[in-house]
Order: sequence, then structure tokens, then C-alpha cells
Amino acid sequence: MTDTTVGTRQHNWSDNYTYRAESISRPSSLEELRDIVSTAPRVRVLGSRHSFNDIADSGRLVELGGLPEDIRVDRSAGTVTFNAGLRYGQLAPVLESEGLALANLASLPHISVGGAVATATHGSGNRNGNLATSVAGLTLVTSDGGLLEATRGDADFDGLVVNLGALGVVASITLDVEPAYEVRQRVFDNLPWESLYENFEAITGSGYSVSMFTRFDENVDMVWLKTRVTAEDEVIVDEFYGATAADANRHPIPGLSAERCTPQLGEPGPWWERLPHFVMGFTPSNGDEIQSEFIVPKEHAAAALSAVRGLADEVVPLLQVCEVRTMAGDDLWMSPQYGRESVGLHFTWVKDQAAVERVAASIEEALRPFDARPHWGKVFTAGAADIAPLYPRLTEFTGLVQKLDARGAFRNEWLERHVLGA
Repeated sequence: MTDTTVGTRQHNWSDNYTYRAESISRPSSLEELRDIVSTAPRVRVLGSRHSFNDIADSGRLVELGGLPEDIRVDRSAGTVTFNAGLRYGQLAPVLESEGLALANLASLPHISVGGAVATATHGSGNRNGNLATSVAGLTLVTSDGGLLEATRGDADFDGLVVNLGALGVVASITLDVEPAYEVRQRVFDNLPWESLYENFEAITGSGYSVSMFTRFDENVDMVWLKTRVTAEDEVIVDEFYGATAADANRHPIPGLSAERCTPQLGEPGPWWERLPHFVMGFTPSNGDEIQSEFIVPKEHAAAALSAVRGLADEVVPLLQVCEVRTMAGDDLWMSPQYGRESVGLHFTWVKDQAAVERVAASIEEALRPFDARPHWGKVFTAGAADIAPLYPRLTEFTGLVQKLDARGAFRNEWLERHVLGA
């Protein structure tokens, strides 16, 4: 086991948050992990450090990258099981070599599977649930060092999956898989706002995964349309609901080089090289940024976007780009998509923490009539009392916290402030 005493404080991916932890442990076996968890007064798992707040912080942090990858495919069950610390970019090529695939991916392949699941991070698509909906089973190390194995259909399973790190350390995870497939993507420029409002369902349903990028100018800057490749020939169009076909690869943030991005212009490729916006091997997105995201019911998409556009004087000076994408509803207790088809408004900001917190508060207030739920791993200001009414199963989740972590080993300031302190 590697056990590092932190001299120079460690920070997250974009360097907008510095962890308070005094040590970071990297166990090399499940037994070492269980020993750490059972003896540490306070402990949390540190994944790929892609959260933009203090959700992962604690007095002691654990990284799972030292555990064996232990990738096991079960073709009869249609699943793959592995170390939850793996990143999607590590898992995907292994699945591809087996002729298998995941149903969806986030825009970044750099993030850890365990962290993405714990926060209900998502890709996009009207019929695609967030990444946690693919979880078929998990192994949890509880605060006494015990092991809890759960599979879909077990009691409380829907409360265990999107666990916010509050229930234990997810040591291994099992995901649904399907036969490998190819995807192509096309980009269209300058979609008129009125066309988006009038045709929202048709536009977001025009591909397997659809993302729109805007800086709240006269038009929506871009529509990224990802479709599964079939035996039928692609129908190539020059116009898409008033937007025009791009003549070169694009970066989601206008003006940045597209070399970091997955290929566009209709070039087919493996699922894992097209569903994300960004490729492994580069700093994803911009790097020098802060992110927020707010998820609203899909029926309120136009009204929510109009409300944010009404804050343009406050939003635009700090905005690099806003991505708009849809997600299917699910039954996972602490998922922002719980019980409703959803639209995410994902903001990539310039790196000014105080200013971003102020504008996030303004957006939260503007979106309050639409019951907006924040992405757990991004910057938001709503406290536990504001969030509690948005989650019908919160009482049951807090009951699980008390049951599985009676000594409070996994509690931290973030959980008290946003979830447990209601």
C-alpha cells in the first residue's frame, strides 16, 4: 500500500478546490482497503478529481487505482465487473476487444466509473438514463470494514447506487453491457432559438445522443448529433431545423482547437470514440474552468432556457459555453433524474470561484419554479433545506446512511451542508 502524507495540499482537476486531507492512501488489495476504512475516523474516496466542489473531501482520502483492475465479463448475464476506480477510458477498449459496449458515456472518458455512478453523472439522449442506471451490482465496504454485495432488485438497491460517497466505499461495480456498435456524429451551426423551442422534442430525439452548445447569443451555437451506425445508408443533410451543417470539426467551446475532440463530419467509429466529446490523451474540455449544472423536467426546457437567457448580463461575462442535453428518468433515489425525463443545463465557466458562486445562485433562483436539481459534483449553492423537497426518497436515503455508517466515517461538510442537514 502507498500511504502519502500530504505536504503540499492536493487539488482537483481544474484547481478550483484544494483538499483538506492530511493523507491519501492507495491500497493494493481489498483487505488493505477494508482495514483503512474500518480504522479511519473520517474517510472518503478520491476518484478522478473531476468534481468541482468538496463532495470527495475528508480527513483521509483513498484512491482505488492501486487495486487490481479485475475486469470480468459475464456473457450469460450481459455484464462486466471491475474495480470501481477504473476510468471509462480504461474500461472501454477492453470491452471493445471483447465485442462489447456500454449503452452510454459521458462527454469525458477521463472520469472514474465509481465517481460518475455515485454522482449520477450522465451522457445524453431522450431514451438514455444517466450512467448509474447501467449498474447491475456493486460491492460496498462499509464503515466497520464489512462487505455488502448488492444486485439490481435487492431491497434498497436503488438507494445504494447513487450513494454520494455517504454509504461506504464502492470497491467493485457491475455494469450492463451489449454488443459493440459504431457511432457517427455530425455538427450543425447556428440553430435559431425559436426553432429549438418549437421543435425541442424532435431535435433532441433526432439522434442517439444530442447536445446543444450555446453562449446565449442570437442563435444556439452548435448542435452535436450522434447516431448509431446501421446497415442503412446515412442521409446527409445540409440543414437541420434552421441550422447549417459544419464544414470542419468543432470544439464545444467556439474558438478552441478541435484536436481534443472526437471525430465528426459523419466519420463512423467505435462507440467509445464517438459518444464522448473529448478523446483520452488530452486535457478534456478547456481545463481552466469551473462547471455547474442544473437539471429540470423536460417539459420545462424552453421556459428554463428563457429564464437563463433573461440573466444574460450576469451569465455571459463568466460563460465559456452552456451545453443542453436530455436524459431519461430513473428510479435511483438520489439521482437528479429520479422520476422524470430531464434536461440538463451544463455551464462551463471561467475560473473565478466567487463570481461563479454568485451567478450559480442567481440561476438557481431563476430555475426554482421548475424544481431544478443540481448536479452533485458541480458548483451550486442550494442548502439541504432547499434540496430536500426535490428528492421524494431522501428520508429513506438518510436512513440508509445511519444504518450503514452509524459512526459517521463517511460524513463530511459537503454532505451536512447539502444533503443530511435538512
